[in-house]
Amino acid sequence: MSKVAIVIAGILVAIMVLVFVASAVANSLFERQVEKEVGELFGSIPEDKKEIVAEADLAGLPRCVQKWLERSQVVGKEKIRTVRLKQSGVMRLKEDQPWMPFEAEQYFNVEEPGFVWKAKVKMNPLLYFSGRDRYFQGRGEMNIKVLSLLPVAAAGGSSEMDQSTLLRYLAEMIWFPTAALNDYIKWEEIDANSAWATMSYQGVTGSGIYTFDDNGDAVSFFAKRYREVNGQYALDPWGGVAKGYSEFNGIRISSKMDVIWKLETGDFNWFQCDITDIEYNKPQLYQ
Repeated sequence: MSKVAIVIAGILVAIMVLVFVASAVANSLFERQVEKEVGELFGSIPEDKKEIVAEADLAGLPRCVQKWLERSQVVGKEKIRTVRLKQSGVMRLKEDQPWMPFEAEQYFNVEEPGFVWKAKVKMNPLLYFSGRDRYFQGRGEMNIKVLSLLPVAAAGGSSEMDQSTLLRYLAEMIWFPTAALNDYIKWEEIDANSAWATMSYQGVTGSGIYTFDDNGDAVSFFAKRYREVNGQYALDPWGGVAKGYSEFNGIRISSKMDVIWKLETGDFNWFQCDITDIEYNKPQLYQ
């Protein structure tokens, strides 16, 4: 090997080491930020509060919603105030892109609705990006960075983003059914197997349709949701479709989901996830 080649190789190795170190530092800062935000999310949760869901609590809801809550086995159990869960699956940001595997954690406050979602997505064997979505005090924001270092996308500070994250919370309530009993969600029956769910919080309102099968399982949620297209917000049908069910801590939930944008070009299935773990009323970070 010539001296020039040795020098070039040394420079490349040095660059790789610097990138690795910078990425490790950035990832540590990312984890600290998430820890701080989860602490804020759970900061208002009283430790000694405990309510049991009674059959009478379901009165007044559309029959299909009552049937879902009964099927979920929440009656007689503690009302859910906080949630922490783990996900695995695949995602893609555009229709012509390959699927990318991801692992994620998510934390919910159900009494004062909000969440923090963090994910690590493998772009290829050498590259990944970290993502963090947050819905807190009625405001939504999103941040994506390659190697936790290089910004790729960020959004927040707009009414469109606030409503978009509110609708995400409303859709993901499928994993913590007792949220359906909270005052910030109103229900209106459509027919025997579907109902409008309208959520209002901190001056922002969003609605979508929950559909259930004859057994009472929730099978889908769809709403018109804002998405960013070439720097502008577009309003398109979006939602989740249940692909499987599991029981966690005695509660039956839709644990395998596809998330779909219904576009003029057809359905864009961009996110497929499995719930691998979920715990209720345990307001702490996973270790």
